[in-house]
Amino acid sequence: MSDKIIEMVDVSKWFDDFQVLKNINLEVLLKQKIVVCGPSGSGKSTLIRCINRLEEHQKGKIVVDGIELSESTKNIEKIRAEVGMVFQQFNLFPHLSIVDNCTLAPIWVKKLPKKQAEGLALNELKKVKILDQAKKFPGQLSGGQQQRAAIARALCMQPKIMLFDEPTSALDPEMIKEVLDAMVDLAKEGMTMIVVTHEMGFAKEVADEVIFMDEGMIVEKAATKEFFANPKSDRTKLFLSQIL
Repeated sequence: MSDKIIEMVDVSKWFDDFQVLKNINLEVLLKQKIVVCGPSGSGKSTLIRCINRLEEHQKGKIVVDGIELSESTKNIEKIRAEVGMVFQQFNLFPHLSIVDNCTLAPIWVKKLPKKQAEGLALNELKKVKILDQAKKFPGQLSGGQQQRAAIARALCMQPKIMLFDEPTSALDPEMIKEVLDAMVDLAKEGMTMIVVTHEMGFAKEVADEVIFMDEGMIVEKAATKEFFANPKSDRTKLFLSQIL
């Protein structure tokens, strides 16, 4: 039994005539932390959005936790129950309290009793250090607190995999650290994570491997130390020289 939890084989995707992903091959192991970086428009977000079928790939094969992503909506639902996702924008329901935002999916999708879902939600809010905000509404929280609430909400589904799509890019600089700290804690607990980010300090601290993408392709993929100390491709070297 391999501990491979995500496999992408020759995955390609087009938006009309524009090919946004070109023959992507990627394996992610259970508990592995991968950071995906690259210039904007390089296909990073599309790559992770294909993993839980927020975007549909037109060619190739994607297998998540032994289930192939196909036309079957049943498979898509199964995979989405296993894969949590955190976006740039927090996507919290403004008319619901933080705790109600967190219990919504466990109650409706996993059919958990309300009391059990609330216990789970309060536990996850405590982990991301905003338990004291549980009864407030999203509009009463700072951006950093809202993003941590979004992380807690994803964790309430008890996923096996967490995908993060530039989770700090909409935040003020002083709020970035509190969100990254919550993600570091999650990584230490052994969560399988794929994180699209420009936060290279986070990558150095948490990632097992770093992937550099450009023009819809994986240009370079290496163990984190090797990636920063000894990038192979000129394109990677240029990118790193601009952001480090």
